[in-house]
Amino acid sequence: MSETAASFIAKSTIKAADLEHRRKINFNIGKYNAVVPMGKAQFSQLPEARERAKNIKWDAIEHLDKYLLEFEQKITSRGATVIWAENTQQALDEIGKICAAKNCKTLVKSKSMVTEEIHLNQYLEDLGIESVETDLGEYIQQLDGEPPYHIVTPAMHKSKEDVAKLFADKLGVPSGLSPEELTQVARQLLREKYIQAEVGVTGGNFILADVGGIAITENEGNARLSCSMPNTHIVVVGIEKVLPSINDLSLFWPLLGTYGTGQKVTVYNSIITGPRQANETDGPQEMYVILLDNGRTNLLANPTSREALYCIRCGACLNACPVYKNIGGHSYETTYSGPIGKVITPYLSGMQDYKHLSYASSLCGNCTEVCPVRINLHELLLDNRHEAVLQGNSSLAERIAWKTWKQSSLNRNMMNLGSGKLKNWVVNKIFKGWTTNRNNLDFSPKTFNEMWREYRSDL
Repeated sequence: MSETAASFIAKSTIKAADLEHRRKINFNIGKYNAVVPMGKAQFSQLPEARERAKNIKWDAIEHLDKYLLEFEQKITSRGATVIWAENTQQALDEIGKICAAKNCKTLVKSKSMVTEEIHLNQYLEDLGIESVETDLGEYIQQLDGEPPYHIVTPAMHKSKEDVAKLFADKLGVPSGLSPEELTQVARQLLREKYIQAEVGVTGGNFILADVGGIAITENEGNARLSCSMPNTHIVVVGIEKVLPSINDLSLFWPLLGTYGTGQKVTVYNSIITGPRQANETDGPQEMYVILLDNGRTNLLANPTSREALYCIRCGACLNACPVYKNIGGHSYETTYSGPIGKVITPYLSGMQDYKHLSYASSLCGNCTEVCPVRINLHELLLDNRHEAVLQGNSSLAERIAWKTWKQSSLNRNMMNLGSGKLKNWVVNKIFKGWTTNRNNLDFSPKTFNEMWREYRSDL
């Protein structure tokens, strides 16, 4: 068992037994479940809308090279600089060069899972640059020294009382403030940072190929401030976020709003097509777009698993997953948790270290059922298990056990060898891996074949 697998089992076991933790996350997921139907009501033909969205993403991923080059040509024509980053280190190095050139002391950052993926905050801290999360949930997590708990709701595991205590401890404000008062405290502090910051960093919900734009959706306005107030705007976005046309947003923005938060559409929706132009009065003087691979082409190379690149990061599969609702987001120890995280992380971070995530599933299929772009998530988890074996990421005992089982299943005489007690002993005592987290197997004293023969002889 790998170190990451052992750590996952240990942490998930503790969290599953923490009833207060489970109460908090299930309370918040319950609030989400209550409003999602209202968002869905805006679609007259929801199944058809989801199917159309999947087909659009299929086209985008199948012709990824074409659309990314089209995007680059369009946005560079308006003064932006596109940087291709193969891995985390290349992305960080480029961001470091930009910050050094701008003599950056303070950087404001809107909510972005891809910057969590490359551990940008830690990198900037090592450079002596203050990196400030401006999304309220992310800001709470940063104050507490924790990574995001959820793709959409970073502080889902915290109650309002937890946040009030955190603000009192970290910011010196009075204890017991209401959520509205806590929001005002954060607003006042963050607005000072927007003014001070030399550089603003955002992610991108979608890359728009035909207009050369970055589409950003949010509910707080912090992303709009992060990209417009500093003189330099850096976008860090995964290459899979591409959409062929700006017209596709008429479908994807409502889908993302509905499945992400239960809204018909989020409050702030922006399309950034470059730095400030000659006839414009606001916006950054310079804009850089870092297109990040970081293992995504590993998914692209697999004809089956590339379907995971359709993901729009709505978080619906996390809210539907019985495993996630019991162990929470931090137990995974990965940037992307829940079903989608279990599918993509082995490709992004290594199958050997993260194959265990594909087994942390009931395979109930609820994740597939709720996915707005109809990714077959539970089938991809099975495919990951298959891929792990093909890559040799299984123990010798496991390989012997399955080879023996295969040969026995194909040979009736071998299947009939030995009593039920002997088979119990072999499986439960020799191949102990099967019973580590399961009850002992209890074989029938006779095989079905033997019982059938006896039945036929009595006729």
